[in-house]
Amino acid sequence: MVALSGAHTIGQARCTIFRNRIYNETNIDSSFATSLKANCPTSGGDNTLAPLDLTSPNAFDNAYFRNLLSQKGLLHSDQQLFSGGSADAQVRAYSTNPTSFSTDFANAMVKMGNLSPLTGTSGQIRTNCRKAN
Repeated sequence: MVALSGAHTIGQARCTIFRNRIYNETNIDSSFATSLKANCPTSGGDNTLAPLDLTSPNAFDNAYFRNLLSQKGLLHSDQQLFSGGSADAQVRAYSTNPTSFSTDFANAMVKMGNLSPLTGTSGQIRTNCRKAN
């Protein structure tokens, strides 16, 4: 899961998704939070975008993990990977070894691609991913 989360080295998120983090959480670099607040006010601007990886938002690399070490994870779920828990060691390893990250990410994507999701009457396509239909 840690390797797959590294996909957040590219892409963007809407203000409405990370607003709570930048205004209410303490495990965030203060200058990083301040810079985000400039474009994501406490209300409004919900569709304003910010890069998931501030360092190299258009490159698939291991900067995402280095950002986590500096408490610059944009999403709450990202920063939870480096918050004193069991994933810390893996985040540290990926932050210093881009080859290991790339290899593990590719292997995890192949494994995920080989899953057999339930379809038809055995499964469900959700109209809202956050809850069952």
